[in-house]
Amino acid sequence: MKALKFIGIGIVGIIALLLIIAMIVPKDYTISVSTTVNKPQAVVFDYVKMIKNQEHYSVWVMKDPNVKIEYTGIDGTVGAKSSWVSLDDNVGVGSQQITKMTDSRIDVDIHFEKPMKGDDSGATIVEAISDNKTKLTSEFYGHADYPMNLMSLVFTGFIKKDIAQNLANAKKNLESQP
Repeated sequence: MKALKFIGIGIVGIIALLLIIAMIVPKDYTISVSTTVNKPQAVVFDYVKMIKNQEHYSVWVMKDPNVKIEYTGIDGTVGAKSSWVSLDDNVGVGSQQITKMTDSRIDVDIHFEKPMKGDDSGATIVEAISDNKTKLTSEFYGHADYPMNLMSLVFTGFIKKDIAQNLANAKKNLESQP
């Protein structure tokens, strides 16, 4: 009986500790990953502004070859939107829409329905380093309410890894073009 009591106290203590840690973990977070692409800024920008091109470099799109994607609006312009439906929980159900665009930045709102509901945003930033070198940055802006913000400590690592792979795929695709 004493062992069960100590186990119970230990479990309550761990839960309390996690809830206290969650109080100091930020609710808002930004994940930013960059790479250098050996192509002019205009070429890189023209490639990444097209949502449909994500079929060729986004690990999330490529995880499910049976994903159903619907495109609305004029691709590569403000208002363009992709909506997806997948039975694979790694892809889920959601949409992204271009909300703002300059000649070096594309902002998107991202809406998730499944496996979890949520609204986040992201940006792709394309900066010329030289005539034939471009810094390509992908940013994801997330929010998690208390106490789920504790989970963001884990999720951010997975998201960062996937964003880095997206950029590597885009870089490979761009640099293989003549």
